[in-house]
Amino acid sequence: MAHIFEGIADRRSVYALGKNIPVSDDELVEFIRRTTELVPDAFNMKSQRVVVALGDKQDALWDAVYDAFGGKVAREKIDGFKAAHGTVLFFYDQDVIDTMQKNVPAYAQNFPVWAQQSNGMLQFSVWTGLRSLGIGANLQHYNPIIDDAVRQLLDVPSSYVLVAQMPFGSIEAQPDPKVAEDIDARVIVRR
Repeated sequence: MAHIFEGIADRRSVYALGKNIPVSDDELVEFIRRTTELVPDAFNMKSQRVVVALGDKQDALWDAVYDAFGGKVAREKIDGFKAAHGTVLFFYDQDVIDTMQKNVPAYAQNFPVWAQQSNGMLQFSVWTGLRSLGIGANLQHYNPIIDDAVRQLLDVPSSYVLVAQMPFGSIEAQPDPKVAEDIDARVIVRR
């Protein structure tokens, strides 16, 4: 069990990212593909979609994010994400949810919630796994402002709903230590 806690504890928001990751792009993509396959989704609906931006698409993505905000975000912040090796973009497919709602109407209102839950599990699994590969990452939420730009740049179907963006890369500086908390304020046990 200690191994699980080590992996979870190592997963941190790393903002000082570079382009030189310790695995090949092929190994990285295979890891993301396998993780996406293994993360559960209610009713096995397979609502999650992932797009990995690498190389020129990585740079163009963050330029498009900056442009979508019309200069209202700090260029230095966006350039920090652009400096990363790549970005994992997390989506759910609205067409899948619509089909599930039609086919199982008794749970119609739950499918969007369950898709978000699965997406969160996928984000956490990818993030933790990246760290186990020696890769740093952080999680961003520039959607919905960037949705149209992302859809056009990365040729994403209109049914894909953007949930989060995860820039990743070599760890150029370690994050500050986490501040200890009183976990009993958030975990309550009743017997």
